[in-house]
Amino acid sequence: MYPPGAPEPIDLVLQGGGVKGIALVGAVDRLLARFQVQRVAGTSAGAIVASLVAAGYTRDELRAAMMALPYNEVRDRVLPVPLLGEVAGFFASDGLYRGDFIEEWVAKHLAEKGVHTFADLRLEPDDGADPLLYADDHAYKLVVTATDITRGRGLRLPWDYRDAFGLEPDKQSVAEAVRMSLSIPLYFVPRELVDTRSGKVSRIVDGGVMSNFPVELFDRQDGQPPRWPTIGAGIIPDLPGADSTLVPGLPTNLPGAFGVLEATVATAIVGHDQTYLAQPRNAERVFRAGTDSVGVVDFNIKKHEKEQLVINGENAADGFLRAWNWEKYLGRFFPL
Repeated sequence: MYPPGAPEPIDLVLQGGGVKGIALVGAVDRLLARFQVQRVAGTSAGAIVASLVAAGYTRDELRAAMMALPYNEVRDRVLPVPLLGEVAGFFASDGLYRGDFIEEWVAKHLAEKGVHTFADLRLEPDDGADPLLYADDHAYKLVVTATDITRGRGLRLPWDYRDAFGLEPDKQSVAEAVRMSLSIPLYFVPRELVDTRSGKVSRIVDGGVMSNFPVELFDRQDGQPPRWPTIGAGIIPDLPGADSTLVPGLPTNLPGAFGVLEATVATAIVGHDQTYLAQPRNAERVFRAGTDSVGVVDFNIKKHEKEQLVINGENAADGFLRAWNWEKYLGRFFPL
């Protein structure tokens, strides 16, 4: 199907998971060794990695950038005073941390590849693409997910800028969209978007609130078979299990209302996606790296722990690729 030795095209979807996202570095490294990514989507930490891939970071550059990210500085207090800063953020700003540091870090690294707004990530014209997913507002290399908690809807940025807010997608900051995607509720201060038509202000939080692993995002809607696969790289296990690994050290099976709250939060993060990912067509095109050793907000992670997460991502991708066969997948789920 492809010229010998040529990279095979894929679309790529990266799951969110905070610090667990370091494992995506190893997974993506292995995928980039074999495939050429056409479009990439990500949520939360997956949005950070996805943005660098879309900007054209090589395998070595991606690894170097993500491993050098000073994770302990991501927690930028509203007031620069331990504990007091968190208290001030929680009660005065709807979040413990401002989130400015990570946005500035993403903006800096994207700028090194000449990427500032989504106009810099426009796709070239493609007559064979799905016209329903290749209209003006959809023809981008990158999509990140976020959640509008004011209107109660998920956002696919830049796809939904115009429809939801009357904003021109080409003019929107990629780094700001990534920052919105990783706005863990109560942890980072929500971002705001204003509907230019009505003046209504929406608060935007982490895309994982609605869908943390939208592997079906790039699936054709015109009834035609896909020209190449979508592959999903995950970092959070299914339930049960995710409830004990999102925040290691937190007691599980808590009694009474605390147990209900814990299970509800875990289900909100994982359960929605778990339902459709269990469908055979989706289950066979995704893999997950082991990340049980760290929690979503373990920003004091040690160097050896980061290195182990990368290795876990590499191993998970290697195992997936040994079994992956596009022709067999296509024949099973899209027979002629």
